[in-house]
Amino acid sequence: MDNELASATRPRWQGTPNRLEVWYATLSDPASGAGLWVHYETVAPTVGAAYGHGWATWFPPDGPPRTERFGPHPAEPATGATWFAIPGAHVGPTDITGHAGTLRWALTWADNHRPLWTFPRIAWERELLPGAQVVFAPTARFSGTLTVGGATQPVDGWRGAVSHIYGHGNARRWGWLHADLGGGDVLEVVTAVSHLPGLRRLSPTAFVRFRIDGADWPRFGLPALRMRTTLGVRHWQLAGRIGRRAVLIRVDQPENRCVSLGYTDPDGGAAVCTNTLQSDIHVEVGDRRWSVAGTGHAEVGLRGIDAPALNERIPR
Repeated sequence: MDNELASATRPRWQGTPNRLEVWYATLSDPASGAGLWVHYETVAPTVGAAYGHGWATWFPPDGPPRTERFGPHPAEPATGATWFAIPGAHVGPTDITGHAGTLRWALTWADNHRPLWTFPRIAWERELLPGAQVVFAPTARFSGTLTVGGATQPVDGWRGAVSHIYGHGNARRWGWLHADLGGGDVLEVVTAVSHLPGLRRLSPTAFVRFRIDGADWPRFGLPALRMRTTLGVRHWQLAGRIGRRAVLIRVDQPENRCVSLGYTDPDGGAAVCTNTLQSDIHVEVGDRRWSVAGTGHAEVGLRGIDAPALNERIPR
């Protein structure tokens, strides 16, 4: 596990242009259904100086989500034990801290379970794909404090995950979800269409990883080629077969629980995602069923010429 964790968490960016490195945490309060998404990224443009920036989004139990951004600030490759550090924002091996606008957070996490490789581990370690993601703390338990608009509240036993992305930027279209299925079982999905020429006209390729009863399935994390993805802003799903089992994953992202945010890729391309930590997720694998009501972590994103259309339909 130590080697796995080191591979999953080691900062990858060493100053090369045209790279994007992201650390993010998503966590939910199991009692109230509130959620927090904290996103830190280093952008090394194709031309120009690298910068670090990010945002935090608070999803209250009632009412619309609130997003505050931090940065940008000049970025340098990580040194020492710190994975990401700019003024006002820090990510390390057990903690995430920062402040942005009316939001302030000081959190630690603990997770004794091994990383969940959404993509094949070899693809991550050898950078075989335009971009890849790994969930190095898939069943994290968070503690600390969160301040919203001057009111500080404790974070104790919130559940979620901490993940790491590295590559050249965002896909042409994508869907992502993280679902705590209960009892230590989790589901992670990334389904996407590459923006590279020759690939952008293909259907989304799905990477689906379950951890059920301590075992990862599918075993090797290869693309689920018999799963068909239907992406929509409010509703999306994957349906088909993995191995011999029929699989259905349905995601509902209610409008009043969503936030829409823009990205700028290293090549200057624009992308926008619709994200919520309060989605409803229904999962079927063979004769097993799970339903996550109001605490599923999910998003749909679009890049390039498709992004403005999504941006117009989703209020910021």
